[in-house]
Amino acid sequence: MATILNNSDLTFKEKANKVLGVNPQDAKISKSYLSVAFIALLLGGLLGLVQGLNRAGLLELPSWLNYYQVLTAHGLLLVVVMSAFFTIGYFYAGLSHELGGLLPKVRKMAWVGFWTKIFGIVLVVIPVLMNEASVMYTFYPPMAAHPVFYIGLALVVVGIWILAAGAFMQVANWRKNHKGQHLPILSFFATGVFILLVGATAFVAVEVLFLILPWSLGWVDTINVMVSRTLFWAFGHTAVNIWYLTAVSAWYVIVPKIIGGKRWSDTLTRVVVIALVIMNITGGFHHQIIDPGILPAVKFLHVFMSLAIGFPSLMTAWAMFAVFERTGRAKGGKGALGWFKKLPWGDVRFLAPFIAMAAFIPAGAGGIVQSTNQLDQVVHNTMWVVGHFHLTLGMSVVMTFFGISYWLIPHISGRVMTKGMNKLGVVQTIIWTIGMVLMSGSMHTVGLLGSPRRTSFSDYFGSAQAAGWEPFMMVVGIGATLLLVAVIIQVYAAFNMMFFAPKGVTEFPIAEVEENASKTPVWTERWGLWVVLMILVIAMAYVLPLTDMIVNAPPGSPPFKTW
Repeated sequence: MATILNNSDLTFKEKANKVLGVNPQDAKISKSYLSVAFIALLLGGLLGLVQGLNRAGLLELPSWLNYYQVLTAHGLLLVVVMSAFFTIGYFYAGLSHELGGLLPKVRKMAWVGFWTKIFGIVLVVIPVLMNEASVMYTFYPPMAAHPVFYIGLALVVVGIWILAAGAFMQVANWRKNHKGQHLPILSFFATGVFILLVGATAFVAVEVLFLILPWSLGWVDTINVMVSRTLFWAFGHTAVNIWYLTAVSAWYVIVPKIIGGKRWSDTLTRVVVIALVIMNITGGFHHQIIDPGILPAVKFLHVFMSLAIGFPSLMTAWAMFAVFERTGRAKGGKGALGWFKKLPWGDVRFLAPFIAMAAFIPAGAGGIVQSTNQLDQVVHNTMWVVGHFHLTLGMSVVMTFFGISYWLIPHISGRVMTKGMNKLGVVQTIIWTIGMVLMSGSMHTVGLLGSPRRTSFSDYFGSAQAAGWEPFMMVVGIGATLLLVAVIIQVYAAFNMMFFAPKGVTEFPIAEVEENASKTPVWTERWGLWVVLMILVIAMAYVLPLTDMIVNAPPGSPPFKTW
């Protein structure tokens, strides 16, 4: 048991951690994960430019490289590698900071998980480079990749499970030594994120291990396409929201401290996390609204479950703008919008996450469009969907990650961000914002005009309709070019702050709750109950449809190679 000193909530180990700074062993773990994330960002950004220029008709790919290889690698690098590695590096740094340093066994698990994921990614990359896995990052049938591709994906999932187990062990150890206390807020977010990671990847693990891998190896002739696609979207729908919840943790916990304010409500914050955990995995069928063979009632149920996620998002919007207004008024802001001018717009640690929050307004609206049967009929499988995805992940999530990096990397590296680096970060944020608005806005527009997604450039035999898409696709190419410039700046900033910035102490900025805040209820800590509710909601959403798809299975499909 930990020893409590001077009636403080901090154990001796936690006090020592705060006095001595970051544990170097824990810092090395987070730096390794963040390094991989930013290397993936650079490679993915370069491939994104190649895609953008190709779709604009400005770049013809060489014979040894096809568009679908590029698309597969781009999606995997940014959605699977960059987002996941950043999330893990960020939350493991938070667990170390808040919970008194990582346990030795947790450190070992973090490294085992790291190398398991790296080995899995290498196995994924090899068939992609060999043009044996150009199935795009959605990797669902009837297109089939080389078996090594799926083995690599399975190892990535195993790595995630190891890291989740390590996080749960760290939290359980803290709770054992701090009975009756609330889990520190960032660790509370981490708990929710790792629960969702386990839940989401469980679906894709079943799909890969029991359906796709035997099928790609030739052990079975056909595959149940409906079941496999359903299992994939139970994962894919949740994955995006996992990265969103990671960004939300910074909005609630970090941003108020950056601007000199306090958190709005600890109870509301924890309720938002709980609600997102319970409701997030359901809703996958809204990605399959156009798919045949699924009962309309099932689709509508999942639409409702998808839209239910909007309620905690609205709670977040209320809480954040309440924090902004209170902080701005405390700094002398007068009138209806005087508080707005008092926010630190020149601080990249605030500017990037704020733009990310603002971007989630149209991003969320686009999600409602795609979750509505009649509207989705118009935009399904068009460039609109690609624009929505880039607005959601590329702005709301990734820009928040950028803002986090400007304090997290100096913190774990024992360095400080200079004024010059802050100015460079502001420039990078502006370039990224302009590039993403141009690219995503054009994608949404050209999608409404009928331009399909997942296709390389074509004039469709001189079609007049396709010719009308070209100006918008030119803008997509311009946006992609600006985004690569921003990527290069961001990657330079990340490694400069990690290895070359002036040495010093950078705070891990966790905001405190307002002095007159109500006491947080004990029931918010009952994670066993929330997990049970999550499982019940998942069962309600998936047991009957999946049973029907298995019992009344459609004709199976052999593997296809369409590239």
